[in-house]
Amino acid sequence: MPTYQYECQACGHEFEELQSMSDAKLTKCPKCHKKKLARLIGGGSGMIFKGTGFYETDYKKKTAPAGDKKDSAKPASSPAPAGSCGGKCACHPH
Repeated sequence: MPTYQYECQACGHEFEELQSMSDAKLTKCPKCHKKKLARLIGGGSGMIFKGTGFYETDYKKKTAPAGDKKDSAKPASSPAPAGSCGGKCACHPH
């Protein structure tokens, strides 16, 4: 059942009332007893997830098994011998 917010146009009293959607609007103010109530338009409430399955960990990235790793450690390569590039590259000091 939704909660409706009311405001009295005569005395300014504001309150909330839990009502069924099929219930008639309230018209009489509970404070000043005048028939000057106006039902306000509310922004509604946020989404509420109830039950199982709505957890932060449900959508996290799964880690790959040990055999499926694409970024496996590569052995460090040593600079090429001077003869293969002629010694005129960034990997050999001049």
